[in-house]
Amino acid sequence: MEKRLPMNPTALAPARLIRPSWVLLLAVFLSGCATSVPSPQPPMARLPAAEAAPTPAALTVPPVHATVTPVVSLSPAVTEMNEERPVALKPHAILGLQEQIDIWERIRRGFAMPDLNNPLVRNREQWYASRPDYMLRMTERSRPYLFHIVEELERRKMPTELALLPFIESAFNPQAVSSAKAAGMWQFMPATGKYFDLKQNLFRDERRDVLESTRAALDYLQKLYTLFGDWHLALAAYNWGEGSVGRALARNKAQGLPLTYSDLRMPDETRYYVPKLQAVKNIVAQPEAFKTELPLIQNHPYFKSVAIERDIDVAIAAKLANVSLEDFKALNPAMNRPVILAAGKPQILLPWDNATVFQTNLQAHSERRLSSWTAWQAPRTMPAEEVAKQVGMSAEQLRSVNGIPARMLVKAGSTLLVPRQGKLDNDVTEHLADNGQLLLAPELVLRKITVKAHHGDTLMRLASRHGVSATSVADWNRLKPNATLSNGQILSIYVPAKASRKSAPQRSKAPAKTAARSDKRSDKPAAKAAPKR
Repeated sequence: MEKRLPMNPTALAPARLIRPSWVLLLAVFLSGCATSVPSPQPPMARLPAAEAAPTPAALTVPPVHATVTPVVSLSPAVTEMNEERPVALKPHAILGLQEQIDIWERIRRGFAMPDLNNPLVRNREQWYASRPDYMLRMTERSRPYLFHIVEELERRKMPTELALLPFIESAFNPQAVSSAKAAGMWQFMPATGKYFDLKQNLFRDERRDVLESTRAALDYLQKLYTLFGDWHLALAAYNWGEGSVGRALARNKAQGLPLTYSDLRMPDETRYYVPKLQAVKNIVAQPEAFKTELPLIQNHPYFKSVAIERDIDVAIAAKLANVSLEDFKALNPAMNRPVILAAGKPQILLPWDNATVFQTNLQAHSERRLSSWTAWQAPRTMPAEEVAKQVGMSAEQLRSVNGIPARMLVKAGSTLLVPRQGKLDNDVTEHLADNGQLLLAPELVLRKITVKAHHGDTLMRLASRHGVSATSVADWNRLKPNATLSNGQILSIYVPAKASRKSAPQRSKAPAKTAARSDKRSDKPAAKAAPKR
């Protein structure tokens, strides 16, 4: 343990009163203490010997698809400089003598994955290092979440490199949604999220929840590592799907090829996935080598979990906590509606110093209503206008709060958020909080027909002939309302579908578009690793 000197009253005196002899004596004493301080215990997670392995052979890389961050062409001088300069982590002998002053140092101490060292990593290093504004925004956005993620990784004895994975997945944006419908900081697909017990209903989407999505992501990564026995393959499976990685390994095995990440044939997105993480790891390890400045993030919890026992509006919760609505939503991004349901989400996250403020103010509001909303189930299928009349709100407000598009019917059994008033003045039950769904159906099913204009036909005449408006016909065919039709011109018109099957719209004979690659994490895991939580 480090020796500490007792407080010297002389140290508090003005500098001019300190005698030189005292200064000399103090310097000798301190130098003696410094040489006698024993080294603290080594960190729990050490860098494996594999990290010192020779650089793997360079890969021949095809062009990156538009969906992947474009490759930056490096000049020969820059390429030569990067290849000659290996990114070395700070020796643990030095780290052991340094105080954990921030979260970055703590992450560095837990690095435990074998390093990947190839041209793709150099390329991604250059890409990130050449965008300091982007790096700053991304690292600042990680501030509320990093401490919790590192805590969970250390508790599970997992490599702390994984705390950097949301930089690659979502740039640490818990509201991020991909074109493939992956959502949240860890980018879970809907099916995979359900498999790992992330609730997705009318009121909340736990794929965006800070605590639950982190729990699920680490569960999944642990499962993948157990399955493949290699962190690079586990990460590839997290991006591409475990079934896809399994098939790629089977192909290589059948052809007598190596079974490593770098030797697999995979989509470009997955090929660049681990190099991206390695590049961010290298920058975090030695930011000065890349002329990058990491914001100071203290090695201290950013948020605190606070229990709630009554439904409470999001705006009221933020006000009682004395935080901005934006900051509140950043810590509680799973909320789909303007109310937090105690039955479904009995806790909220608040900045550490604001948790006590919230609890004090909440106690002062114990006799007041905290929520202006409740849940209502539709007894039958009905238009939004009819629902609005029954629950005492305008149709526009009903559609806005519940996300109901125009010309859609609310189906029987649907759960809707409505104002608390009259008989509807109760907190939402646990059943509705966990299972509430909005089911919609089009007010009128239409089918597309094509018609041929004859000499003298106008939009008005064709519209009247088929019982639709001339404006609609113009919109469907991208024509001006007063457009002149030519003889033989083909137009599309949508008319009400008949009840009989014979009149149902025919399916297109053109082949359906298929995805060029598997969407990440779209493979359903083969067997559940742990019981539901």
